[in-house]
Amino acid sequence: MRSTPRPGAVSSTVRRGLVAAAVLALGSTAAVATATSASAAVSCKVNYSASEWQGGMSVNLTIQNLGDALNGWTLAFTFPNSGQKVSQGWSGNWSQSGSNVTVTAMDWNKSLSTGGSTSIGFNGTWSGSNPAPTDFKINGVSCNGTPQSPSPSPSASPSASPSPRVSPSASPSPRVSPSASPSPRVSPSASPSPSYSPPPPGTHVDNPYAGATGYVNPDWSASARSEPGGSRVANISTAVWLDRIAAISSGSAGNNSMGLRDHLDEAVEQDAANGSAPLTIQVVIYDLPNRDCSALASNGELKVSQNGLARYKSEYIDVIAGIMADSKYSNLRIVTIIEPDSLPNLITNVNNFQACQEAQSSGAYVQGVQYALNKLHAMSNVYTYVDAAHHAWLGWDTNFQPMVNLFHQVATGTTAGVNSIDGFIVNTANASALTEPYFNINTTVNGQSVRQSHWIDWNWYVDESSFATGLRNALVAKGFPNTLGMLVDTSRNGWGGSARPTGPSTSTDVNTFVNESRVDRRIHAGNWCNQSGAGMGERPRANPAAGFDAYVWIKPPGESDGASSAIENDEGKGFDRMCDPTYTGNSLNGNNLSGALPNAPVSGHWFSAQFQQLMQNAYPPLS
Repeated sequence: MRSTPRPGAVSSTVRRGLVAAAVLALGSTAAVATATSASAAVSCKVNYSASEWQGGMSVNLTIQNLGDALNGWTLAFTFPNSGQKVSQGWSGNWSQSGSNVTVTAMDWNKSLSTGGSTSIGFNGTWSGSNPAPTDFKINGVSCNGTPQSPSPSPSASPSASPSPRVSPSASPSPRVSPSASPSPRVSPSASPSPSYSPPPPGTHVDNPYAGATGYVNPDWSASARSEPGGSRVANISTAVWLDRIAAISSGSAGNNSMGLRDHLDEAVEQDAANGSAPLTIQVVIYDLPNRDCSALASNGELKVSQNGLARYKSEYIDVIAGIMADSKYSNLRIVTIIEPDSLPNLITNVNNFQACQEAQSSGAYVQGVQYALNKLHAMSNVYTYVDAAHHAWLGWDTNFQPMVNLFHQVATGTTAGVNSIDGFIVNTANASALTEPYFNINTTVNGQSVRQSHWIDWNWYVDESSFATGLRNALVAKGFPNTLGMLVDTSRNGWGGSARPTGPSTSTDVNTFVNESRVDRRIHAGNWCNQSGAGMGERPRANPAAGFDAYVWIKPPGESDGASSAIENDEGKGFDRMCDPTYTGNSLNGNNLSGALPNAPVSGHWFSAQFQQLMQNAYPPLS
């Protein structure tokens, strides 16, 4: 997996990492009300659902019309604390004066029939405290949630609410964390909330992580336990990577000796030890022909020019689907992560790499992903999440909408259409911060936008949380269902330790301000291989924020991204200079040093020094 593309077409390397701020789920506040006006009975209910981290928040509001049909609405509310600020809003025209916030409707969501609703949202900042507002008003009328009888002659003609052109996150369901996972063959240390009643085993649920425990890979767990201090994380659920055909039967690289059926059998045993809680196992589907066409360290075994697509279907996907379809695994929730980096490469790297040109012209990536979705979605207990790179790859407007369009094109070409995809995952195997707590995309320094800084480089996003939210909104607006869930790989994006800033910079120079304020301490956002200074991020958990199904550890910490120097291997993986700590870079990373750790083994093999660094710099810190 690879590096990061800039505006236009450069790029690519997704790596795994995680987050730099603890996120606390807040309860939903239903404050809404009702009243009458001269010409129409105005009655409304507003649900305010927020997640927060230190200094930041992401909020989803649902407006429900309980009175006469509305043809135009304005929502107003007041923050209880003067330190609460809206920084970026969606699905409405947002403005703030002091503590007073006003949102006017967009053309596509201004009409609300009686009983109709619409969702809007914003990202924001806070200082001191972050209480939820309660004094919501629609068109000047307080919302208390009491239905009114429609007036005989409503001033606004009722019309069905159009589907949103920019869709907000779905209101979060009760959050039950699956993060604490069982140690191999031992009952898990954390159980789902007693109030949670799991649906019948095998039922396809909206969020496969909710109320579930996570599968612990015995191979990875043993490697982690062999490290000093590794027992602190050895019971955390990580993904199983099927990075070549042989891995299906005999395990992937390094000391990962278990094949897919071995893991599923082990998952059944762990599930039996869980009691009534379901168990979720994550499997990475990762062997497209011309895989990772812009990076050498993670090149794959199949080639487009050597009948690669046919082999991918018959020798790889068909075999995987056949194993997963075994009835003895029907009670498991099997989450599949579909082909990291593949489709994003078609957006940014076709003009730069011949292997990417072949992947596009042959249709291998698109057809391969569609084939995998058709086979896997057909099983009710299997869930599909398509890789969507990260903010420093697709965050520029020249990349963002084309990627949304490509995702939609791929999905509509499957048997089940957009319903063949349960969600998307960002930051797979990368180190982009979950949240930048000390600035956002609307921050200005001495009259200059932070977008003008060398680090952000005119990107529209500064972290994975805002990127994932924006991407989800755009995908739903394009036609994906509002049940679409986002995952963030937080395995290596914690960026804790002594180098982590404790507050915003006081500099009036925009470059200095951003560099001193950012928690992501990479030399350049395009660096991806075995990054020096990285740390483990948020521990896996379900429903961390509106529209997010889970934070997950897809890239197992301690598994190398690529060798620091050329190492012969039979896995098809080449030597990528971005993994060489002496490399002075290229156009993808602004001709900066690679920031890679020295003495790294071939990708996927155990890298003790990296694992120790990730534990040392974990944020939140390990206990």
